[in-house]
Amino acid sequence: MHKTSTHRASVLQHVSQNIRQLRGAAGLSQSALAERSGVSRRMLVAIEGGEKNVSLTTLDLIAEALGVAFSQLIQAPEQRDPSRIEELAWAGEHPGSKALLLGSSPARREVELWEWTLAPGESYASEADAEGWSEQIYIAEGCLTLIIEGQAQQLVTGQFHIFASNCRYAYRNDGELPVRFVRNVVI
Repeated sequence: MHKTSTHRASVLQHVSQNIRQLRGAAGLSQSALAERSGVSRRMLVAIEGGEKNVSLTTLDLIAEALGVAFSQLIQAPEQRDPSRIEELAWAGEHPGSKALLLGSSPARREVELWEWTLAPGESYASEADAEGWSEQIYIAEGCLTLIIEGQAQQLVTGQFHIFASNCRYAYRNDGELPVRFVRNVVI
């Protein structure tokens, strides 16, 4: 997390609350977590107090030391659906430069990154993937009709959806313009 933004304070509060709660649940003192993570105790005290703007690398070290996903540190404590996080994780020096963590899903082996384009009227249907697989779809341009087990929903530019893909699903372009989307297959 970097620079100022309207979201910055709330994310710092989330990080502060989550680290305190997770550290307590793990039965670790601040000194023990500092030793385990390689992050100084002074830095941990400041982070847990909500006083310190913390780097993504530092959060990765803390998450690894606590045995949790990075997303668990920045997610709002009352929002525990990892498939829908939507939190600002970094803001740059220049206006408009930012990184939003949209969502997350566990992976066992790998994540495939795909760029898809469907022309108007085009569709793709898939059989169910293996148990434990999931998909993350982000619409870059256009409107995608996503059909999961017969239930259709429309996703437009800037929207995303994360779902377990161990079911029948399809992508369809019902519009008059091409739809472009990014697809992560989490295996």
